[in-house]
Amino acid sequence: MIYRRGGKRLLDLFFGLCAMSLFAVPILFGGVAIKLSSPGPVFFVQTRVGRDGQPFRILKLRTMKVDKSRNATTQVGNLGPGVFAAGRFLRRFKIDEMPQVLNVILGDMSFVGPRPCLEETKDSMPDWAWRRFEVRPGITGLAQTSGNTVLSWEKRWEQDIEYVDRQSLFLDAILISKTILVVVFGEEKFGDTL
Repeated sequence: MIYRRGGKRLLDLFFGLCAMSLFAVPILFGGVAIKLSSPGPVFFVQTRVGRDGQPFRILKLRTMKVDKSRNATTQVGNLGPGVFAAGRFLRRFKIDEMPQVLNVILGDMSFVGPRPCLEETKDSMPDWAWRRFEVRPGITGLAQTSGNTVLSWEKRWEQDIEYVDRQSLFLDAILISKTILVVVFGEEKFGDTL
């Protein structure tokens, strides 16, 4: 209970500040790779839905060609159209997600929680799925370590609700450990295993 009421936030802040120095080199490397591979900005900034349905601006390294006509709600895999070569590498090793540590420090996100969604995705959710907004969204989460994009939206939302109900320091430690394995071995090796 202490963890849910404030301990999680304190740990996020502490580890977020530590991670900023750890992630600085990969983010710098990613920024250079983006500039050499594709014209446009280094960072991708987008409005997402956070805790209690509040909007915030998420920060990622850009992995796709700049295309204003692309539908923002369409998910694009690592080999999808528009993802440039360096972007595939950044996605495969989750380097593109590292700038979100700043979102964690600011309190918009946590290290672990449901992934923050677009407003359009929120509007298409059934009412029962809105419970996912009871907690801060995360860089990683139960759905992300159990199949991620191979799961249907409904299955992901079910896993998000399961996380809300089971949230604990122990579960977060398991999910962070599993995230490291996903980064090393690839998402395709992990199904609904937790």
